[in-house]
Amino acid sequence: MQPLATGLSYVDLDFLGRPHAIATVVVQGGGSVALIDPGPTTCLRNLQRGLQDQGIRLSDVTTILLTHIHLDHAGATGSIVRTHPDIQVVVHQRGAPHLLAPERLVESARRLWGADMDRLWGEVLPVPEQNLHVVEGNQDVGAGGRTFEVAYTPGHASHHVSYFDSSSGIAFVGDTAGVCIDNGYVLPPTPPPDIDLELWRGSVERIEQWHPASLFITHFGPITNVRPHFASLLDHLDVVASLVRESLARAGSDDERAALFADDLRRELRRTMRESQLAAYETAAQFHLLWRGLARYWRKHAGGSGSAG
Repeated sequence: MQPLATGLSYVDLDFLGRPHAIATVVVQGGGSVALIDPGPTTCLRNLQRGLQDQGIRLSDVTTILLTHIHLDHAGATGSIVRTHPDIQVVVHQRGAPHLLAPERLVESARRLWGADMDRLWGEVLPVPEQNLHVVEGNQDVGAGGRTFEVAYTPGHASHHVSYFDSSSGIAFVGDTAGVCIDNGYVLPPTPPPDIDLELWRGSVERIEQWHPASLFITHFGPITNVRPHFASLLDHLDVVASLVRESLARAGSDDERAALFADDLRRELRRTMRESQLAAYETAAQFHLLWRGLARYWRKHAGGSGSAG
């Protein structure tokens, strides 16, 4: 458990045995506990151990705040609610149906991950409707003894929201501010199916309107250089988007294009980091899937050429 501010800390979930890949925020105050993005079910025991280090049990949790429903952020939610049925789950209205009935979400994830699906994410259980607190953005929610401002921040996902705690100045932004491990490269996570470059840039502007003192990103941890971080994110979003767009005009299958993109990205990251840090990035954001999200965006929004592969 790592402190952020009074009543705010985070747990490293040690996803697949690797540190600094996925984090869960813990909010304590007013006699209640909230979690922001509890992670996948495969990390549930690690989450429980991290909470126990601070004398907290899952039965103490009253609220789960989800930035979005991707399995690395929210996969454990149904499992937690099944054993602790009084917990309220805050989620955007576009994500709520997939918590109620996760079959399509699981099917989509299984198409991406194949035989690795269960090893990576584990069981994905539904969340009953009475446990859902559905939000749209531009509103406040109370959790863990404090009030969070909620903003709708799509681009990475059509149902993504971010939370701002004005008392600490921290904005909890899920994947909207990218992946940045150990002060390394700011990598935009661009898996299918919801990538939208214009909406993403607008979401960055929306978060900046809070004038946060720092950001908290799920992959991984606190970011204090807010403006330079966002500038790097947007620059790199342009870079990877252009690489993918160019690749669509080349011969070959999508699998081949995705593999070449992943190799190029590894070479770029190796210029600035050691192998163990690169491995953490690949654990947090599978590189071949980043190609697929942007390829889908270009084909849908910008008329990118190339076969479906």
